Amino acid sequence: MSGKVYYNSACPVCNAGIKDQRQRMEACNIKDTEWVDVHSNPDAALEVGDSLEQVRERLYFKDENGHLDIGADAFIRLWLQTPGQRWLGKLFQLPILKQFFHLTYNSFARLLYRWNRAKKHW
Repeated sequence: MSGKVYYNSACPVCNAGIKDQRQRMEACNIKDTEWVDVHSNPDAALEVGDSLEQVRERLYFKDENGHLDIGADAFIRLWLQTPGQRWLGKLFQLPILKQFFHLTYNSFARLLYRWNRAKKHW
């Protein structure tokens, strides 16, 4: 399934995570995903209908039908596409774990965003 991943390379933690995920997917011959760095292409945030700051804070995945997954759901979507990580996607789709993952992801993303702003990464 093709789609676009919107991420922020100015965040070193985010950039490392995306680099790893991209390499995993490409190693499995998944090459139909476009990786959009909103740090070097800030206007790309308009493609998802959110502010640049919101896209800097959370991962976004937009499929070929225009469906948008944000944050934890975007990770689940990527994991479900990646052999060797599908089990993670399925695991975090379970109701209680999904709620926990959302809460954990959103809290971590907020803290990471604030840390990056304090460090003046953008």
